Amino acid sequence: MAKHICCTGGAGYIGSHTVIQLLEAGFKVSIMDNFLNSSPKSIDAIKEITKVDVPVFRVDMCDAKAVDELFAAEKFDGIIHFAGLKAVGESVAKPLWYYENNLVGTINILKSMQKSGCNNIVFSSSATVYLPNEKPIDEEQPLGCSNPYGWTKYMIEQFLKDASKANPALKVSILRYFNPVGAHPSGLIGESPNGMPNNLMPFVQQVAVGRREFLSVFGNDYDTVDGTGVRDYIHVMDLADGHICALKKILELDTGCIIHNLGSGQGYSVLQMVKAFEEASGKTVAYKVSDRRPGDLATVVANAGKAKVDFGWEVKRTLKDMCESAWKWQSGHPYGFDEPPASA
Repeated sequence: MAKHICCTGGAGYIGSHTVIQLLEAGFKVSIMDNFLNSSPKSIDAIKEITKVDVPVFRVDMCDAKAVDELFAAEKFDGIIHFAGLKAVGESVAKPLWYYENNLVGTINILKSMQKSGCNNIVFSSSATVYLPNEKPIDEEQPLGCSNPYGWTKYMIEQFLKDASKANPALKVSILRYFNPVGAHPSGLIGESPNGMPNNLMPFVQQVAVGRREFLSVFGNDYDTVDGTGVRDYIHVMDLADGHICALKKILELDTGCIIHNLGSGQGYSVLQMVKAFEEASGKTVAYKVSDRRPGDLATVVANAGKAKVDFGWEVKRTLKDMCESAWKWQSGHPYGFDEPPASA
């Protein structure tokens, strides 16, 4: 019988793409989401793509009673935990909200898992847990964060490590993402940020589609190929596939907590990303160079070799795939899942 997997935050950007790949891999899937940072329209798109009516439970992970009731009723075999507040700037302005939501919510999920006999969890962590490092980052690099969002990821990792030690039946996969970009090849789902984008690619996409006048490039005097910052970008479909590989791995294990980076190992500069997107879209992306941001590094890339060795995962999609799929999504949905403003 197919294993039943609950994706918390499954209506969000990475969650929705992973739900599709889980269904394709033969899993039974449910979504738990409060839709604070996501749109119910993504659920309609998942149905259109997969022809599956995925059960959706509108539950806030901070409501312990509701989480308990859901887990008791559904008897999940595994959890992929995406749910959480995720904007770095907002976390600095509202740290207590971030700590309360992300940490208490995760504790509720872990307690409900224990009560309902669910012993497999894949956690959506981030490369933000690593201390600044300009060499390819492997999983043994020292950890430390520079903002409350990062610290919530770091602390949840610690919760999971401690919980798996205390309960040998609990099997944990921690996935540290680098920079997810792109969209499903159908163009029906993609990244739909609320308000001002926090990441480069949604900003580039919004300039290309005419929503924003220009991109700000923060610094062009770094020691890189063209002076702009280099980062490790990963196609969201490759990232989704990484979750399936990690989930299958822990379902085979008897005990333990495994940690893996999900990145390409290849860095691209801001201007290389702009050029690739211009080629994919046929649009010009206007940009202005401004000052460096405090704390930004010249280069941040993953060493993702461990994921290949441990569960056979590596990226398959190219920069061209990332940009073409992102443009297909953005050009068909200039305002993402939101309605265009009245003035548009």
